[in-house]
Amino acid sequence: MLTDRKIANAKGKEKRYEIADENDHGRGTLSVRVAPTGSKTFVFRYYMNKRVRRLTLGEYGTGTLQLTLAEARLKMAEAVQKLDNGIDPGAEEQERRIETANAPTIAELAEEYLEKWAKARKRSWKEDERILRKDVLPEWGDRKAKSITRRDVVLLLDHITARGASIAANRTLALVRKTFNFAVGRSLIDLNPCTGVQAPSKEHQKDRVLTDDEIVLFWRGLDKAKMATITKLELRFMLTTGQRLGEVSQASHDQIDRDWWTIPADIAKNGKAHRVPLTGLALDILHQAAPLSGQRYIFASPKRGENQDRPMSPTALSHALRKNLESLGLAPFTPHDLRRTAATHIGMLGFNRLVISKILNHVEGGVTAIYDRHSYDNEKREALEAWSKKLAGLVSERN
Repeated sequence: MLTDRKIANAKGKEKRYEIADENDHGRGTLSVRVAPTGSKTFVFRYYMNKRVRRLTLGEYGTGTLQLTLAEARLKMAEAVQKLDNGIDPGAEEQERRIETANAPTIAELAEEYLEKWAKARKRSWKEDERILRKDVLPEWGDRKAKSITRRDVVLLLDHITARGASIAANRTLALVRKTFNFAVGRSLIDLNPCTGVQAPSKEHQKDRVLTDDEIVLFWRGLDKAKMATITKLELRFMLTTGQRLGEVSQASHDQIDRDWWTIPADIAKNGKAHRVPLTGLALDILHQAAPLSGQRYIFASPKRGENQDRPMSPTALSHALRKNLESLGLAPFTPHDLRRTAATHIGMLGFNRLVISKILNHVEGGVTAIYDRHSYDNEKREALEAWSKKLAGLVSERN
């Protein structure tokens, strides 16, 4: 009969051999296979359709992935129960191994998520790709998607947080959760390992608005900031027009018609085309950008290379601002805060929220929105002209 002492004392020989337990009345035998190296593996030998079959149960030991003798007996009992139900436990295990071998890795899952979900639904899919390639694939890329546990997710987030990037850890968690939900929906895995995992960092409501003095520091400081001139102009254009970063980045020459900028529905975040009045200050910025623009995009990437024409990446612009905050002498803020700053200052000039909402191209709800088809073009222009006048006065008059 197998005992822990007998197993422990078994030594490796020139050829592999087995130490058998007592026969379980013809239903199968538990054995320990001893390799020449001395490693020991539990094997269940049984009969199925009058043929001898073997099922490897696991390596002997007390480690995380090993089995004690008691645990091996339990696994054998489970196999015997399957035999009693007419199920071949060895064939079932073989199917499981084949399924595991064919199961997608995290790298394959990431590629499928990007191609079949993100690119079709998100304008910001490149940011998803960046996060996956930066923080997820280096850690998990070769692992099977179904092997990832909740603990793996927590350790990944801890690793990101440890480098001082707690907000990035939040974004990674959100993306990983979405990717695994995608996998569940396509029957690639059964459960999402992110279930129950809390965001590493608490995020406060974004309410950063630049004061008059900060606007001056920002606008004038850009002259000496270490970033491409076209990047500086795009930041100023955002503050002047109050439009979204992604929409400004994809502004093209064909969208401009004299003193109007029409953002197409396929670029606008809410899927609705939007007309933006261009003030004298906004037109001056576009004039300065013209020699640096691409054939199509106004704020073309300064790293686009010869014969290339691509818009500046919103991520690149955010990064450029973040790198220069200290030299600008300003507390941290993002390009999106420029949009909030414009909206807030327009409100301070006495314009109501409806007009501000129209400038920002926010989606309205309710019955009134359905019936109100007024364009508000005149009201938007009046508000943006007043804001441009204040902005020009701030940056030109203050010392």
